[in-house]
Amino acid sequence: MDRIAIEPRPDWKHLVESQGMLYVTTRLDGGGEVPYWFENAYYRFTLPEIDRLEQVTRELHEMCVSAARHVLERGDLAAFALPEDARAYLLRTLDEDHPSLYGRFDLAWGGATGGIAEPKLLEYNADTPTTLIEASMIQWFWLRDRFPDRDQWNSLHERLVRAWQRMAPRLASEVVHFAHVGGTDFDEEWLTASYLRDTATEAGLTTVGLEVADIGWHDGALRFVDLEDRAIDTMFVLYPWEDMLTDPFGRHAVDHPDTVRFLEPAWKAVLSNKAILATLWELYPGHPNLLPAYLDSPRELTSYVAKPLHGREGDSVRIVTPDSEYVHPSVDYDGSEGWCFQEYVPLPNLDGNQVVLGSWIVDGKAAGLGVRESDGPVTDFYARFVPHIVDTPAPSEAERMRWLEED
Repeated sequence: MDRIAIEPRPDWKHLVESQGMLYVTTRLDGGGEVPYWFENAYYRFTLPEIDRLEQVTRELHEMCVSAARHVLERGDLAAFALPEDARAYLLRTLDEDHPSLYGRFDLAWGGATGGIAEPKLLEYNADTPTTLIEASMIQWFWLRDRFPDRDQWNSLHERLVRAWQRMAPRLASEVVHFAHVGGTDFDEEWLTASYLRDTATEAGLTTVGLEVADIGWHDGALRFVDLEDRAIDTMFVLYPWEDMLTDPFGRHAVDHPDTVRFLEPAWKAVLSNKAILATLWELYPGHPNLLPAYLDSPRELTSYVAKPLHGREGDSVRIVTPDSEYVHPSVDYDGSEGWCFQEYVPLPNLDGNQVVLGSWIVDGKAAGLGVRESDGPVTDFYARFVPHIVDTPAPSEAERMRWLEED
């Protein structure tokens, strides 16, 4: 794995925005902006490195599903800061194999010569992962422009379309609603929901978009409804399950579990929780792709990261070593739901850029890679997304389709 400087395309901003990604920069609180989509460099991987990442992603996914079942059948939901009275509903969505679309493993690894022998799981963004548009579409278009003769680990779009096609016969109807938290049309959440809606439409489904605040409840029919009082049978909602389960309105899903199939399903609330890291270490101690993690205290760890169980974007993360302590700033977030203490491993540092690999799973299949880099030790809201290539000849379209059929 190498980081290679390169001149950006002359009209890169216009190109990226025309392809559907409108958040190419990140605004600073004090004014000004920093780049988010960053094509002044790219990451180059070897095929054996990608093969290893794909293998690890598959294995981690299987381990995580087993760990979720362990938690829901015999674990302590209070340790996850999840309501005990939601257990039966969460377990039901797992037992009945409610459709699950996607997730993103964040891994620390610098490749074959990066100083960390094996990819290490930092966390699993299993419920409301973002960076999807840039990982699926934007870096693919970049590759076609800059390195048309090279490959990229990226079957995200094709797998998303196939996932909808596979789940379609199991849905109550061909209509799928897509909900996001309200804001401007430039919000990442809106664009992510819109992109997934496009993949469902491409798969032949009928789609309806709305904001979370516009979801209604029909007391007579005991159903969720949209603004036109149409029943919502299947809904992708970009809203954290840990909040849904404690919200009085969201509780309709728990109290009336036959009303709607949600994507992501409710059992993903366990996987998206940092407490799953401790459960994984309990079930698979010493596994080469895991880091020691605990919920009660750091125990024997002399260098560790304290992570809020429901935290996102590096909120309030604390890194403690024998020589120092670093607390990542956040706004109005204290981690009162509890903490996971995970062994600290420094992120790979390439030319002053600290790197996290986002390895995607779609419909249970390893599906692609997104690379983010930061100036500091925590990958946060101000991180940059950098495209990548695999240093092998580009396969033909027929070869790509054959690989998809075989997997």
